[in-house]
Amino acid sequence: MKFSNNEFLDFILERLEPINGITWGRMFGGFVVRRHHLPIGLIFGDELYFKVNDRNLGDYKLLNSEPFSYQKKGKTINISNWRVPVEVLEDADTLIDWALKAYLAAEDATIK
Repeated sequence: MKFSNNEFLDFILERLEPINGITWGRMFGGFVVRRHHLPIGLIFGDELYFKVNDRNLGDYKLLNSEPFSYQKKGKTINISNWRVPVEVLEDADTLIDWALKAYLAAEDATIK
């Protein structure tokens, strides 16, 4: 899959349309995807990173995914959003399932 930044956002939003409460906003040169105001995903370029915790981390590891990371003061910082593999992006039902799990992870994070 090769998209421009906005085309990829449109693709993801179309795929997530069956889920109520999905919105998006701009963030640091990319986009944040929210459900009911909770951030569930990040989009940078043509990559989607969903919120992950102990409940859904195994799904990502099974498909050899990796966390979103950035450099700060010479150190690599990993956050709790992991790259959604292409095979998940291509399967609309699986993508919806993963998005709902990301929402649960976001809810859990607000409780802590």
